[in-house]
This record gives sequence, C-alpha cells and structure tokens, in this order.
Amino acid sequence: MLVHLSIRNLAVVEAVDVSFGSGFHVLTGETGAGKSIIIDALGLIAGGRGSADLIRYGCDKAEMEASFDLPTGHPVWTTMDGLGIAGDPGELLIIRREISVQGKSSARINGQLVNLSMLREVGDELINLHGQHEHQTLLRPERHLELLDAFGAESIDPVKAAYQATYAEFVRIDKEYNELRNTSQQALQMLDLYRFQLGEISAAELKPGEDELLAEEKVKLSHSEKMMESISKAYGSLYGPQGLDAIAKAVSKLSEVAAYDTKGISPLLEQLQSAYYQLEDASFSLRDYRERIEFNPERLEEVEERLDLISTLRRKYGDDIQGILTYYEKIRLEVDALENKDERLEQLQAEREKLTTRLMEQAFKLSAVRRQMADELAAQIEIELKDLQMGRTSLQVKLSVMEDAHGLEWEGKKIRPGKQGIDNAEFLISPNPGEPLRPLSKIASGGELSRMMLALKSIFARHEQVPVLIFDEVDTGVSGRAAQSIADKLSRLSAMCQVFAITHLPQVACMADRQYLIEKVVEEGRTMTHVEPLDESGRVNELARMLGGVEITEKTQHHAHEMLKLAQAQKDVLLSPAQ
Repeated sequence: MLVHLSIRNLAVVEAVDVSFGSGFHVLTGETGAGKSIIIDALGLIAGGRGSADLIRYGCDKAEMEASFDLPTGHPVWTTMDGLGIAGDPGELLIIRREISVQGKSSARINGQLVNLSMLREVGDELINLHGQHEHQTLLRPERHLELLDAFGAESIDPVKAAYQATYAEFVRIDKEYNELRNTSQQALQMLDLYRFQLGEISAAELKPGEDELLAEEKVKLSHSEKMMESISKAYGSLYGPQGLDAIAKAVSKLSEVAAYDTKGISPLLEQLQSAYYQLEDASFSLRDYRERIEFNPERLEEVEERLDLISTLRRKYGDDIQGILTYYEKIRLEVDALENKDERLEQLQAEREKLTTRLMEQAFKLSAVRRQMADELAAQIEIELKDLQMGRTSLQVKLSVMEDAHGLEWEGKKIRPGKQGIDNAEFLISPNPGEPLRPLSKIASGGELSRMMLALKSIFARHEQVPVLIFDEVDTGVSGRAAQSIADKLSRLSAMCQVFAITHLPQVACMADRQYLIEKVVEEGRTMTHVEPLDESGRVNELARMLGGVEITEKTQHHAHEMLKLAQAQKDVLLSPAQ
C-alpha cells in the first residue's frame, strides 16, 4: 500500500507531507481547493507525462516522492528485477519524480535513475487511477475488446499469443507476396542494369579493407627512393666513426679502468655495453629494412590502377568497399527475386494459403474463448450493478466478426483479421426490463457510466494485484441511494486494496476509514494548498459543511455525527466475514 506521499512546488501545493494507512481514504474540500493535484502527483509517480506548466510559479522544479509497503510475493518485484532495478521486499519501495522548469523530467526508483517507460511499467503494478475522463472509455466501443481481454486474460492470453504469432508470419508473407505480384514493368526493365552492376562488382573481386592497405602500399612505393636514401644514411651513421666504432673504443678504454676500480666504473661500463648492443641490433634492423625497400614502378602502376577502380566503384555503389559489397548483396537478391518471380509467387501463395487456414482457425478459437468470457463478464457486471442500485439492468458483451470487402475469403465471407483477432466487442445495456439492449454509448447517463466503471473496477480488482486504486469523482451524476451504493462498493473494494476517492458527497465521505481535508489558503500573498488528516471531530465538521454548505449549524453537525455512526455500523456489516 501507499504509506507516504511528499509533494513540493506542484501547482498551488508548496509543501505537503501526508501519511496513509490501509482501507478506504477520501479527499474532500471546496471545489478548486486542489484535491485533483494530489491525484495528479500520484499519476506522475506512476509514470504520467509531466510539463513545466505544473511547477509552482517562481520555483525551479516540482518534486514528488511516494513510499510503498508491499508484500514479498507482489509482481512488482519481478517487474523491477526484469528491468534491472534493485529492490528488497523487506524494505519500502520509494519512487521519486522531479520536473524542472525547462520541462525536463527525472525519476528514481529506490534511488536508481530510470526512464519514463520503466517508471510507467513499475507504476502500472502499483497504482490504478480512474479519472473522470475514463468514463469515455466506456463510450468508445473500440476499447471494449481490451476490457474483455483484460477480464479473461488467464484464458484468452495463451490463445491470443498463438494467434498473434501466426498473424505476424502471415503479414510478412502477405506483404512479400503482394509486393512481388505488383512488381512493375520498370523493375523488370532494371534487370539488365542490375546484371551489369553485379558483373562489374563481381569482376573487381573486392576485399574489405583492401583500399586502405593499397593506399599504404602506394605511399611506400611512391617514396621508395627517398626512403632508401634516408635509411642508408642512418645505417652509415651507426657504423661510422661517430657510431658503433666510437662506442666500442669507449668500452675498451673503460674496460682498462675497470682493472683498477671495478666497483666504481662497472655501472658505466654496463650502460655503454648495453647501448652498444642495442645500437648494433638497430643497425641490423635498418639493414634488413633497406633490403626490403622495393623500386618497382610496375607494382606502383598496378596499385594506382586498382585504387582508381575502387574509387570508380565507390562513386557508383557505396562510400567504401563494405558499402559496395552491401549494395551488391541487395541487388543480387532483387535479381534473384525478379528472375524467379513466378516460382517465388507460387511458393508464397502456397505459404499464404496455409497461413490463412491456420490464422482463421486460431482466430475463431480465440473468438470462442472470448464469447465464453463475454458471458461471464456480463454476468459479473450485472451482479456488481445490482449492488449499485441498477439491479434491473441487463447487459451483454456483444461480439461480431470484422468483415471487409478486401478481407480474406473464408466460408463465404470476407473477414478482416487484425493483430487482436477478428472480433469487434461492444457493451449493450438495457437499464429497464422490457427495453431492448442498445449500445452503452447511446443510452447511459453520467451516473450510470460512473456505476458501470465502478462495477468493472470492482471486478478487475479481484483479478489484479494493484495495491492502490484511485477514483477521481467516480460518484459524478449520482445521489441518494445510488450514492450510498457507490460508498458501500468502495468500502468493499478497500478490503482487497487501498482505495482513494475524491468526493463531494457526504454519503461517500462518511464511509471512509480515513478522511483528508484539502484546503486552499493565502499566506503572505501566496495561494497554497494544505492537506489535513481529520480526526473524528474534524470529520464531523467537514461532513456538516458538505451537508449544509457554508454555514455549519448544530443540526448539520448532529446529522454528520449520526452519519458517521451509521456508516461504521454499515462497514461492520459489509466487511464482516459472512459478507
């Protein structure tokens, strides 16, 4: 669970440090007080995109840090290990995020610098944030298949993985088949040019790095006379009277002195003898090098001609020999494909037909599993909606096959397979008995969408292990018994994970285990947001404000106290083992 959150210089928040416990938490306060900023901070911790606009005016950067206490078996440890991030289940998991005024962002997990995609991958295992915009997910049928697949992942994923592997292979073969079939007359006319180019490059018998070796040889051959002259002079100097002869005489004289003072002269004598031997070796090496110097105008002409040929080929086909050879291999394959077009087309068509059969069989197998999961998901949503005062609602997850005039011919139909299969999914709903099922996007009200989303979150919470579930005004558009049913559902959810909710409804706020008041205040001419954990007295006053508006009366306080008392009794029932 999330145990601590620290925020610095984010929007109107100057400095907030708040600790959390298990269970159901609500954030309340006047509209515009900054409740959503707390949620935004958690979204950034989970890998959301940040910008310099979020930084408090006059500050260089915004900083957020969150600490999580997680069990040893939580999947996030495996995710972190796969990303190379150090983690110890015996310690808190700490995520830190900074956004600079230049718009640059940095993130650290347990002190280790990570990029945004790594942070998002870890954040997805920790925080599930439901904002008001998520209602739109339910209004977009193209997202319904994602929800179905997420619900039935255990059964659907293996079948879908097999289908997607075949689909990838089919796409590859289909692309090659169509490209070759549509080869233009112009490409066929290029055959003669390609053949000429292949012959020209092949005849050159190029070797990687050959041009560099030839360039070095050319330099030596071009300056061989100069080199011979210099080496000869150097050799003569070593063997002349000022070279080895002089050192030999010096060694002889010092040897005479050594007869009288061995200890004093020996080190100098050894140095000279060593120098003599080294110079002698050097002179022999110079002699050998001189003998290898070649006066060969014919070889020089051959090297220059070879370099001219390579230069010509480089101008035509590549920046260097490796580039020329790469081009050669490329056109060789093109020539092979063009010369064997008909044969290759037959081969590709046969492969394509085999893959089409396998692909469609796997696609319909995937559809069958999805239909089974669709019935199960619809049944579970109806159960959840019954708890949310929508007990007479009927729901169906309708699956249909994607058909297209340009699709694959299969059993008399033109079916268009995609990466996710051949299915379209759409939620159909009938809020009242006797009414036909219609698309959710056509008839659902804001309150019904809120409860639908909460029903889905409740279902997924049982399948997933995300420890922190956040709702930003999930109770929008509801009141009365519907509001109470949402409060009950959030309370039940908190038995499975840590739940946070921003709410303006006292029916929801009173059911929380912990309540935090978000206030906007002006200090020294600057506006800032404070977060205050409320004790029982504070909760009574805040609920009274939510019930009665600006003025808190003794009557509203009494009503608020009664609400808290009744809420506790309701939670005892909801969270009892029998429930």
